[in-house]
Amino acid sequence: MDHGGSLGRARALFPHAPQPFVDLSTGINPHSYPLFELPATALSRLPEAARLRELTDVAASVYGAPSAANVAAAPGTQILLPRVASLVKPGKALVLGPTYAEHSRAAAIAGHAAAEVDDFEALAAADIAIIVNPNNPDGRVVEREDLLRLAGKLRANGGLLVVDEAFMDVGPRAQSLAGDVEQGGIVVLRSFGKFFGLAGLRLGFALADALTVERLEAQFGPWAVAGPALEYGIRALADTDWQAGMRRRLSEDAARLDALFDRFGVPVAGGTTLFRYVSLPDAAGLFSALGERGVLLRHFSDRPHVLRGGLPGEDEEWRRLESALADWASRRDDAAREIKR
Repeated sequence: MDHGGSLGRARALFPHAPQPFVDLSTGINPHSYPLFELPATALSRLPEAARLRELTDVAASVYGAPSAANVAAAPGTQILLPRVASLVKPGKALVLGPTYAEHSRAAAIAGHAAAEVDDFEALAAADIAIIVNPNNPDGRVVEREDLLRLAGKLRANGGLLVVDEAFMDVGPRAQSLAGDVEQGGIVVLRSFGKFFGLAGLRLGFALADALTVERLEAQFGPWAVAGPALEYGIRALADTDWQAGMRRRLSEDAARLDALFDRFGVPVAGGTTLFRYVSLPDAAGLFSALGERGVLLRHFSDRPHVLRGGLPGEDEEWRRLESALADWASRRDDAAREIKR
């Protein structure tokens, strides 16, 4: 399955592009949490259960879960998807789309008949309903009250609501269901790597009622989270000053990116402060033109009119994006003038 962030695929698509690529194909923060020297024991010893408890304590506090007993830590949220889908016996899995395609795939792996739907109300007929909130790639947000109403309907029939809040760190946190998971019938997924810019660390969380957390943890067994991930997770999640400052910086960067796109006639139709969602008839042409200049956006084979663009990091990346957009716009305008002749 195609995902953003594959430089090997980029080299195959654009073999003559200047490198290094400016990779804007993911929604990962380009300003990562500061690296620090790990204690040697993070690598030389098996992770301690007490250290894991420190991680789930701070995660519960930051995400707004009732307690650490409502938090299961895992080596990334991706590995959680089929396990969470397996909490319900095989039936009908409905995913509010268009969205991250791995949810449908994981539900199918768990034995469900999986399908995407574009009608929120249709989710009530599911055995397991899955919503990405804020949504990837368009940034759509479903209100908390609507989610709780849906959860109640599903719970009454033994069903489950899964809310993937991978981008809620930069979303409207009042709409999170993290504080509601003890009601049962709700699982909230939280990603660490995207907001903290440490995707390679592989750390994620499932928030749920305490019994569901125990079921998930039993599947992982001991030492599910590696020592380095424990150390970074504990320090970064506790660093609320860094988080507040980063949210401001990302908001400024997203506004800067919007202005740059607008300057060259690329309409921004949504997104979050970690990625922007654009829709235009010649999206494929823009993707190719920028790719040839070594700037990668995320394209979608089933939606050829839309693209997702992450944030540039260093000044040189901003300059290369601006230059590539200017070149594309110039060629677009030249072609339009030729048509008028």
